[in-house]
Formats: sequence, C-alpha cells, structure tokens
Amino acid sequence: MQESGVKPANTSITDLGIKDGIAHWNLPPAELAKISVKNKQATVTSTGAIAVDTGEFTGRSPKDKFTVIDDITKDSVWWNNFNLPFDSEKFDKLHKKVANYFSGKEFYVRDVYACADPRYQMNIRVVTELPWSNLFASNMFLRPTEDELKKFEPEWILLCAPNFMANPEEDGTRQHNFSIIDFTKKVILIGGSAYTGEIKKGVFSALNFILPHQKNVLSMHCSANTGKDGDTAIFFGLSGTGKTTLSADPSRKLIGDDEHGWTSDNVIFNFEGGCYAKAIDLSAEKEPDIFGAIKEGALLENISYFEGTNEVNYADSSKTENTRVSYPIDHISNIAIPSLGKNPKNIFFLTCDAYGVLPPIAKLTPGQAAFHFISGYTAKVAGTEAGVTEPTTTFSTCFGAPFMPLHPTRYAEMLSKKMQEANVTVWLVNTGWSGGPYGIGSRMSLKYTRALITAALNGDLKDVSYIKHDIFGVAMPTECAGVPSEILNPRNTWKDKEAYDQKANQLAAAFNKNFEKFAEQANKEILDGAPQVVKENA
Repeated sequence: MQESGVKPANTSITDLGIKDGIAHWNLPPAELAKISVKNKQATVTSTGAIAVDTGEFTGRSPKDKFTVIDDITKDSVWWNNFNLPFDSEKFDKLHKKVANYFSGKEFYVRDVYACADPRYQMNIRVVTELPWSNLFASNMFLRPTEDELKKFEPEWILLCAPNFMANPEEDGTRQHNFSIIDFTKKVILIGGSAYTGEIKKGVFSALNFILPHQKNVLSMHCSANTGKDGDTAIFFGLSGTGKTTLSADPSRKLIGDDEHGWTSDNVIFNFEGGCYAKAIDLSAEKEPDIFGAIKEGALLENISYFEGTNEVNYADSSKTENTRVSYPIDHISNIAIPSLGKNPKNIFFLTCDAYGVLPPIAKLTPGQAAFHFISGYTAKVAGTEAGVTEPTTTFSTCFGAPFMPLHPTRYAEMLSKKMQEANVTVWLVNTGWSGGPYGIGSRMSLKYTRALITAALNGDLKDVSYIKHDIFGVAMPTECAGVPSEILNPRNTWKDKEAYDQKANQLAAAFNKNFEKFAEQANKEILDGAPQVVKENA
C-alpha cells in the first residue's frame, strides 16, 4: 500500500473497506490538475483552467438515483419518481463490490465538509477513481485547513467510481449507472457516471433530508447575497430564470449561488465552498463574475475549443447544452466571508414565464408564497427544434424536485413559518415574456428586472400602491423608479386583452392541475394561495 498527501491521523483506506492500493490524500488542486493532464484525461485551456469530458453522461440521471429504504426512511421519505427505494441488503452487497473495485488501484481521497455554519457542519470523505473528480470535490465543498485535516474524522463517506458498471439483475439498479444514499450507514455510492454533478447533488439530497427532518433547519435550492446593512436576500429559480445573474450584484456580497440552509435563529448559510455554473454561451459581458472565475483551479466540463486553439468556444453545444464549470467561491471577489448571512428580509421566486402572463414583480402573501414554492414554476422554450414556438410548462417542487426527499409541504410550511417570524417579504419575479407569449411578445428587459429587484431590496416598493391580479391574486406595484409603469400590470402590455385573459386562465389551470397531488397534505392557507380560474365573460 502506497500513500501520499496530507493524511489524517489514525485512519486507513481499510476503514473504507478498500484492502490495498495507492491512495492520494488531499492533494493540492494544482497537483490534481497536473495528474489529470498527464493521464490524458484533461486539457489545459487558455485561462489555465482544465477541461474534461464526462463521457456517456453529461448531466444527472434522476431515474438512477435511489435511497435505501429502512427504519429511518420508510415513513419519512416521500417516495416518488425522484425518491426511488433501494433494498438495504442489495446496498450492502453493492457497497462491498465498489470498495473491492478500488482495491489495488490508484485513487484519490478528499476530506471536506458541507455547511458553513459550524453548528451544522457535516464532515465528508470523498473517494474518487479519477483525479479531476477529486478536484471537483475540492472546488465545491468547504475546505479544511491543513491542521484540521490532520485530525479529520468523517461522518459521511462518498465513493465515486465512474468506470464501475453495475449489473442491474444482480445489483438491483435500473441500469449500469447509479447514485444511492444510505442514511443509516451514512454512505453515498456513485458508479457508472463521470458527471461530477452527481457528487454535489448526492450530498445536497442528504442535507435536504437531515437538516429539515432532524435539525429544524430549512434546506433550500437557492442563491443568496447580503447587503451593506446586513440584510440577506434569497433567490429561488430553476435553470434559465436568472438565479445566478440576479444574485451577482456589485453592491451586495455573494453568500452562495445554489444551496443554503435557514436556521431557527435566522442565519442563512451556504452548504458549499464553490460554484457549479452553466457555461453555455458564457461571455465576459453577460456574466463577468463567472467568466473571470475560470482560471487555474477551475474545472470545465464538456466544452469545445475554437479550432486549432485552446481557447474555449462557449457557444458550442455539440457535446451538450449543459456545459459546466466548477471553481472555489473565492474565485469571485465580492463574497461574504464566511459564507453566512443574517437578517433575511427579501425572498425572490424567479420564473421565466414564456406565456407573458405573470407580472415583472409581485408581492406574495404567506399562503401564495408557499403555493408558488411548492409549484416551482417556469416555462422552457423549445428553441432547438425548427418550427416549434410553443413554450413548455415546467413545475419542479421547491425549485428542486429531484433533490427533495421529504414531502414538499414540509419545506413549504417551514418556509412560510420562517418568513412570518422574520417578517420577510416574498416576491414573484417574471424574467420571461411581456406584451404577449413567446413568438409575439418580447423578453423582459434585464435592466428593468434589476431595477425592480433593487427597489424591493432598498424598500422603495413599500409605500407605493398595489393592485391585485384578477386571476393569480398577487399584489402588483403600480409604479417603480426607472421602470415604465405600463409594464407592471402584464394585461396592459397585451394588445388583445381577451387573449391575455384566456392565456392567464390556461396557466392558472395548469398550476392548479399540478397542485392536485399536493393538496391533501397542504393546509388551508396554502390552498388559499392558489390562482382562481375565471370563466370567460364572467
């Protein structure tokens, strides 16, 4: 057995069930990048970042994500299409097979922790087959000091073996790849896929069970920033709604861009120590912070180069639309240190409404906030297929359905309670279309969206008058500095008012249809937050 790097005292790979091999413990990121290039697994880009291809999988595989069903989970996990049960005995056998797979090989061990609030810190030992998977873990999680590493004791173990292929008939998986969480043994197994997001979301899924269920902490799929006066803002939103863009504010410090907890004493804390951003169509003009963060230490996935160069062509989606980059959060200059915020004052639900129905900003009641939180609505435009102009309605509970092990109403009721206790204002922000649906109207101006969010953060929308939306019931401001008043009520922006009413009713009906599966466990306040479909000519 050979070993290198900073290895904690009183530990061994045999503790992981691995009999022998060459273990590299907590190697510096630069060394992991160097090994990846030497092994011809990565190339060096013009900025010093390395780029890798993740192979067969360029995104998560939610149908292959499982949770071991046992005494801890059987009555608490909301079993559905995203939370699939896995037999405990089959897990034990697969765990042993994966550990044996590592035996005799060269592999990489990374000791990290999640949760910037030390009261909820979770120590994780990440064992990876590939050096660049280990670099990803270093980038994305919180990094102990060298002294902390020497006495590090893991609470959770994550084994990541992309080239280990499961046998579905023997192992109980759906196909050769898998991501499985065992909450009793505190082990996460990942195999058959090199997509690094499986590592990040495996830990996130575990925290989404542990924190609300066992620690009374609300876990959230959101970004967050903090202002000069110490007020924290939270941004929920699915892909393409502007979550990263709008939380990156030069006048506010970034807490984190994706995963946070909200404690009972109103501390907002980042789960992570890095960012995992989409890189498709990235430019210095559109996303200066992300663009500038792609330097030595960053890891790009599934990108292409301009021919004959090592300069990244961010517009090239030939491998996937889901090109990605991971980097430590300190690659961004304007950050909160540590990654904590207090005094949460504003929450923004970002939606890209391609139907042009929802207002550019609206204030929500607690019941409406819970309803929209559970719904997690956005609309995706099918722009990849010629002639397709109809948007696709998308609902993802709590703005992160694949990673939420508990019933959505658990998270929604916690959010509703916390926002009332902290006197938080919740806003619905439409970053989508105005003046008509996709194909007729136009995309909401980013300049106006930023002005509306800034006005909400500064308290400038407190004293203006509001009107209620006829169908969705949300409160729409009638004025905001720097924003044309006529766009604040979306119906006013449509030439054909009847067409607007019809489209608004259609969207409201889609909301209510989607909510039917949650209605039985939702309280009256949440149910009252639903839109009211109005009959035509009523």
